[in-house]
Amino acid sequence: MAFVLMARFDIYENPGRNKASIPYLVAVQSNVISGLATRIVIPLRHLAGFSKLTLPPDLFPLIVIDGKDYFLDTPQLGAIPSNELKVRIGSAQDHRFEIQAALDRVFGSY
Repeated sequence: MAFVLMARFDIYENPGRNKASIPYLVAVQSNVISGLATRIVIPLRHLAGFSKLTLPPDLFPLIVIDGKDYFLDTPQLGAIPSNELKVRIGSAQDHRFEIQAALDRVFGSY
């Protein structure tokens, strides 16, 4: 098995069948845990079609990619095999505090 360096907050193209509604995934797993066969990710969904008023910003941070608005669907986080995350398109490192706050809200770490 080849070792692939993946950084926390890297954004990847979604390799799954639902990539029309969830085009990207954000890796949120700690960099300290790198030897696992899976990676914990959060879907990035198109904001179009969702009301900004119904999405609490502390749970669903907004991220702009190529001029388009996406929201981090934090409650839908899950694990994906690391070898399926092939196309890195960028990083959400600039949003790390908002992402961590959203994770804290989900897990009750206030």
